[in-house]
Amino acid sequence: MKAHDGIYLDGAWRPATGPDTIEVVNPVDEQVIGRVPAGTAEDVDAAVRAARAALPAWAATAPAQRAARLAALRDALAARQDEIAETVTAELGAPAKLAQAVHAALPITVAGSYAELAATYAFEEKVGNSTVHHEPIGVVGAITPWNYPLHQIVAKVAPALAAGCTVVLKPAEDTPLVAQLFAEAAHEAGVPAGVFNLVTGLGPVAGQALAEHLDVDLVSFTGSTAVGRQIGATAGAAVKKVALELGGKSANVILPSADLAKAVNVGVANVMSNSGQTCSAWTRMLVHREQYEEAVGIAATAVAKYGDRIGPVVSAKQRARVRSYIEKGVAEGARLVAGGPESPRERGYFVSPTVFADVTPDMTIAQEEIFGPVLTILSYEDEEDALRIANGTVYGLAGAVWAGDEEEAVAFARRMDTGQVDINGGRFNPLAPFGGYKQSGVGRELGTHGLAEYLQTKSLQF
Repeated sequence: MKAHDGIYLDGAWRPATGPDTIEVVNPVDEQVIGRVPAGTAEDVDAAVRAARAALPAWAATAPAQRAARLAALRDALAARQDEIAETVTAELGAPAKLAQAVHAALPITVAGSYAELAATYAFEEKVGNSTVHHEPIGVVGAITPWNYPLHQIVAKVAPALAAGCTVVLKPAEDTPLVAQLFAEAAHEAGVPAGVFNLVTGLGPVAGQALAEHLDVDLVSFTGSTAVGRQIGATAGAAVKKVALELGGKSANVILPSADLAKAVNVGVANVMSNSGQTCSAWTRMLVHREQYEEAVGIAATAVAKYGDRIGPVVSAKQRARVRSYIEKGVAEGARLVAGGPESPRERGYFVSPTVFADVTPDMTIAQEEIFGPVLTILSYEDEEDALRIANGTVYGLAGAVWAGDEEEAVAFARRMDTGQVDINGGRFNPLAPFGGYKQSGVGRELGTHGLAEYLQTKSLQF
């Protein structure tokens, strides 16, 4: 696609107030593929004012009409599926197959799910002698990350629109082109002027201005825990609601009764997908000490397949971050089973798929989110030890449990301090709530729980 040189404001593409631009770089070959405006606080203010002006009419629109607009948005995205996949490949570096199957297809499914929910959700209910109304919370400031750039946009904008809210979106500066495609699709779908607005820009400028804006009623942010803390503090000072989907350090617990080969192979695939740039990736594999060396061998064999199939990380900054963690793992005494800090290619932001064994729970690579293709394998003595290690981080976003008996796996999963757990390789469900415990965030995305984040309740007593 050709990048727009403006911001999408009040139903039209308009020039940004400042002259600065952001270069969009292809992580595969490090070539500049486009430039977008570096929006200013003034641009954010104009977008918020447009969203505020559009709110009364959109909030009063019948749910069936909002559902129709979301269905049209789903169809507009579906018509652009190939272009979306190509754009994500160009600006994120996602391999073509992954870009089609996940980065393009999943957001279409999620948009469709909210079209259905908007038409069927009980926005009004009777509770005793009261009528409870579920009303839009107002103007939403949505700040999205680069790792799943379109999915994260749809996971925020679609439920906000279904609820009757208006939105100002600030996408990640590394992946703004697919956000512009989304704006085009929203325009084609007939989303009224001002209901959806897009300001590209830098986080410390446009993102901060959006989080601080007094006329934004809810800030929905996905990204690092450190930035999430800042946004939470800013919103708290204004008594403003936040929805925060933050970091993760998920445990993949393989109980002794599990199919070891399957659990390890699926676990490796999970970590290597999207070049490890998934906040819910199972980056800590927990194996019983008696099966440990066998599991390490299976993992080493499995990861060897990913050498030429894995894409780059998103940027030079991210590559340096991941490499520094690999170096730290070696320095702290972990055993390097595969990969390492050396780049596998002369050009592009590539990181070698890496596996560490002999990792202890207190090591940096076992505690901090790396956000790259790095798997750590830890051993445990018994189930209580496994649970202690699994819960022994500040995070609680996702995880997995494998066992020969499903009830055994479920019993363990119920004791994990985490928001989502896959049982014996359970598939991702776009209707199930996604979000974390502890420092992995506040609130939930997807399905009815995701819609509820954008609603506030009013009760009328009779």
